[in-house]
Amino acid sequence: MKSARLVRVRWAVRGTLVLGVAASVAANILHARPNPVSQTIAAWPPLALLVTVELISRVPVGSRWLSAVRLVAAGGISGIAAWVSYWHMVGVVARYGETGASPYLMPFSVDGLIVVASICLVEIASQLREPAPVATVASPAPAVVPDQEPSEKDEAPSTVDIPAPVRLNGYAIGSGVAR
Repeated sequence: MKSARLVRVRWAVRGTLVLGVAASVAANILHARPNPVSQTIAAWPPLALLVTVELISRVPVGSRWLSAVRLVAAGGISGIAAWVSYWHMVGVVARYGETGASPYLMPFSVDGLIVVASICLVEIASQLREPAPVATVASPAPAVVPDQEPSEKDEAPSTVDIPAPVRLNGYAIGSGVAR
């Protein structure tokens, strides 16, 4: 049940991340010269950041060393995207009428949204990867050393007492063990 809720939240967080990246891409394109090459180049940094965040949140960590390398690379990509997008958005916000501190503060709302959504996405992915706890019914049989007789305390119990499940409308509730 927890994982189903987290999967829904993950989709909402992805939507939030895409919204932030779309705002950044739009500002970068508006700031670029009016030709497709300039606009494509301007759109690239936030799109690279989006792909980087998706990769980090989806690919499980296998090696500490490689994980550190990919986090450093993601930090570099994030820094480049933030720097380029910040100045593009400052120019666009100023061009379309904002004055004073607004052109310099507005980009932080977009970049802040992207940072928060990115961290949330990585956190949700790590929680979804955690193995579910497994209930055990009995411990394994003790090891017997050759040429020794097992003592009474070493013997495994011959039966395990499992409480009978409570039945409600024909469904077993409580024990988790099918009868």
